[in-house]
Amino acid sequence: MSYRVIQWATGGVGRAAIEGVLDHPDLELAGAWVHSPAKEGVDLGTLVGREPVGVTATGDVDGLLATEADCVLYSPFMADPEVVAAILRSGKNVVTPLGWFYPPAQERERFDSVARQAGVTLHGTGIHPGGITERFPLMISALSGSITHVRAEEFSDIRTYGAPDVVRDWMLFGKTPEEARTSIMADALGAGFRQSVLMVADELGFAIEPQLRITHEMAVATAPIDSPIGPIQPGTVAAQRFRWEALVGDEPVVTAAVNWLMGDDHLEPGWKFGPEGERFEVEVTGDPSCLTTFKKLHPESIEAGLARNPGVVATAMHCVNAIPYVCSAQPGLLTYLDLPLVAGRASLDLHRRGRGTVGEGGR
Repeated sequence: MSYRVIQWATGGVGRAAIEGVLDHPDLELAGAWVHSPAKEGVDLGTLVGREPVGVTATGDVDGLLATEADCVLYSPFMADPEVVAAILRSGKNVVTPLGWFYPPAQERERFDSVARQAGVTLHGTGIHPGGITERFPLMISALSGSITHVRAEEFSDIRTYGAPDVVRDWMLFGKTPEEARTSIMADALGAGFRQSVLMVADELGFAIEPQLRITHEMAVATAPIDSPIGPIQPGTVAAQRFRWEALVGDEPVVTAAVNWLMGDDHLEPGWKFGPEGERFEVEVTGDPSCLTTFKKLHPESIEAGLARNPGVVATAMHCVNAIPYVCSAQPGLLTYLDLPLVAGRASLDLHRRGRGTVGEGGR
């Protein structure tokens, strides 16, 4: 069975998602919403550097809502809850990396009701926040008993992130520390990371304090640092750390954290990636403890990352691969805890087309 998919927004995640849908044996493109008038009418294959596929981008929201499709992959820079609700009411499932991972009760009840009334499903997924902050910590925790702490942490060179406007104007790299403290990123990111932390804490049974502890640290350049947003001048912000911690008393029991550096030279404090380099880590402290490191989700160079960042692609693919499972699930707002294990699919060149192949089971 083939599910028809609309891609909502075609930034880095959106373009990777279009590629993922085109390469997925169970999915086909039905349309795409774009913000930029310059992209309207452009074939989606052309948009991602491939041969035309006969489906074009549009800025016509009403037209897309009326389009026959099974699912919308919703990935603009910032989520608009009213647009998500409208997509659900149009009878389309929604998969998104922009939240709804494990929302607060009132928000969950609202969107669960909207989805159920429309007979569709809403599912939030992604990478960080998303799979590495929720799915993998919970999976790995099954190897341990008497757990006292769970940590999910990102270590990334932010120079490889191909969204200079976001890095300069939202994250406020290259600004003074005083200016950077006014960034909305702690709140914007926190909306997702908070849900990740609470899912893990609730599922593991920690009796946590009502409020998370949130910290924002910065390092400044000690010499000019070349970057895609221009030179980072001495005394301006060249690295940032955000941390969200669920506490029992004063002790952190679940931590989600990001470390974003403009490289690890010429920083004060002298933060370093260390010998492990860029990575994602998931650590469970218990009996026994376990540390899992995710590599190859970062590009080999700044130039490679600006062309195609593996972490962005992984975010898109976690969404794309969830679509068949979401489309066949019961209606409502469903988290990782409500769905079966999501898996990828073989390359189209290697995918089994027939039935009855040795080793093939039912799904």
